[in-house]
Amino acid sequence: MSNNGSTGASPQPSGSSSRKKPGGGVSRRALLIGGGAVTAVGAAVLARDEVQRLWWQVPGVGKPRKPGELDYPGATWVAASDANWRRADRPDDFPIDRVIIHVTQGSFASAVRVFQDPSHQAATHYIVGQDGRVVQMIRELDVAYQAGNRSYNERAVGIEHEGFVDRPKDLTKEMYASSARLTASICARHGIPVDREHIIGHVEVPGTDHTDPGPHWDWDRYMELVRRAAAAPPSPAPTASAAVKP
Repeated sequence: MSNNGSTGASPQPSGSSSRKKPGGGVSRRALLIGGGAVTAVGAAVLARDEVQRLWWQVPGVGKPRKPGELDYPGATWVAASDANWRRADRPDDFPIDRVIIHVTQGSFASAVRVFQDPSHQAATHYIVGQDGRVVQMIRELDVAYQAGNRSYNERAVGIEHEGFVDRPKDLTKEMYASSARLTASICARHGIPVDREHIIGHVEVPGTDHTDPGPHWDWDRYMELVRRAAAAPPSPAPTASAAVKP
């Protein structure tokens, strides 16, 4: 009878077999099934991570936060009116890649007051006084109405400085040093490059009609101080009391 009709097994070389014996290894089918399971698990993990990343963008969902919690330990918390900022969950919903430098055109106390006024419709995250004191008024998580440009608002942390743009004496060494430490800390937390492309003045925001920090702001001096602070050990120096005085 031909081999096609034979009921007997054809002789096989010693030690070989046309089929895997039980316990003799993993079949191709099993490997494919197992690989599919591994792939499915990997996809599930990736999907879970993506959901966690995007979870904070779901309306009504926000990261847990504590009232008065500081992002910068050298500051004191004084809350701005919630009409002057928008709740967000940065950098999950918007990347933070800028620090914007402002000058208040007024005193430290007046800046605090207007940021607490809901009719003002503007505020920054921080105010730095001429004596070096720092208050934080808005969490870095959230979007401050500071720049007159929605995209820049969503991407930036803003710092006000006590004084007037036409009075160089208002820009004290204590203010420069304290602000530089604050900016270096912000850049370190958010991976912002310490350069003039990413640390900018309000006047440099597209579409703005503001001129601050003005012609007397010493950018070379300031950037050198920020670079020094960025290279120093991460321990913010204590600032003067942030009590608001008239």
